[in-house]
Amino acid sequence: MTMTEKEITEKIEDFYHVSQLWTDEERDVQHMVRQFVDGHVKPYVGQWWQQGEFPVSLVAELGHLGVFGPNLPEIYGGSGVSPLVYGLMMQELERGDSGLRSFASVQGALAMYAIYRYGSEEQRQRYLPAMARGEIIGCFGLTEPDAGSDPGSMLTHSREEADAYVISGTKRWITNGHIADLAIVWAKDETGTVRGFIVPATTQGFSARPIKTKASMRMSVTSELYLDGARIGKDMRLPDAQGLGAPLSCLTQARYGIVWGTVGAAMDALTECARYATTRTAFGQPIASKQLVQERLVDMQTRLVNMQLMARQLGILYQSGQLSYSQVSLAKRHNARAALEVARMARELLGGNGISTDYTAIRHMANLETVDTYEGTYEIHTLIVGRDLLGWSAF
Repeated sequence: MTMTEKEITEKIEDFYHVSQLWTDEERDVQHMVRQFVDGHVKPYVGQWWQQGEFPVSLVAELGHLGVFGPNLPEIYGGSGVSPLVYGLMMQELERGDSGLRSFASVQGALAMYAIYRYGSEEQRQRYLPAMARGEIIGCFGLTEPDAGSDPGSMLTHSREEADAYVISGTKRWITNGHIADLAIVWAKDETGTVRGFIVPATTQGFSARPIKTKASMRMSVTSELYLDGARIGKDMRLPDAQGLGAPLSCLTQARYGIVWGTVGAAMDALTECARYATTRTAFGQPIASKQLVQERLVDMQTRLVNMQLMARQLGILYQSGQLSYSQVSLAKRHNARAALEVARMARELLGGNGISTDYTAIRHMANLETVDTYEGTYEIHTLIVGRDLLGWSAF
């Protein structure tokens, strides 16, 4: 029995018929974002990735598509969609590239969410609608050169003056950093309490520099932020952000998007690999007829199905108000690592072609090395879930 590429793709992407559970809205939004990615991203993504170029020209179109903060209220420029719709958006963006989904995650789930959750009403009205349209790009300055897994050890500090806050410190591995119009910067005040600030990129004493040595996430903008006595007005502090829990709650939102995005990356790598196996001939037969190849593909399919089911149930927990950050940690830990394993196996089955960006596997594989690490490493999420299960902290 032979199958067409379309039949193979449909079988792999929906092996457990999860699509039958989607509402019309969820299905329509997924199709809309997929069409955009297939038409505007996938034909060029290998070239952008090799050149280390983010397609800034697509930002306005992405805003029009509604992928920036879509689950925020409409009054602030969002669409008020459900967590499941938001998740499917992230899945389809990462089918294109992890860098594309990261841009949307940082814009919406980190920068916009921080303003929405912890900002004043004036700040929400001033920034969020323009950010939702892609007219203002944001970044999220939490990680530092020596404070990644332990953000509480950050050295960036702020001091209060009569009419301003003055911030000094360095942030590293900041997505969107040197193209951002504003940064959400987290710093300790004089009492050691973590506070959040909106720092416009035009602020004197603020600068952002690209990190150009990456062998992963090459289509993503990644930067260092430098704050050398950066002086901002009192109205630029996020008034409700007090303590480390504030930035960590933003990370929970972004990690939820990662859970879905990694499904898209694994899906793309697996479907391409399976189609390739039916056309690549070795020893007189397509390699799809070989037992070892079928075993490898079934292993990959198993991972993908587990990822899909975990993402969907996480979305249901979110919609019903039952979501906990440790549940998000478990899913981020599992899905990022499973997607990385799928991409690695796909790269192997493609043979020599597996190292070419004419195919997707090597690009997804390299990107997912970063996704497995950022916003909480596999090990950190292990300890988060372990603490929740057992009541003992092993940090």
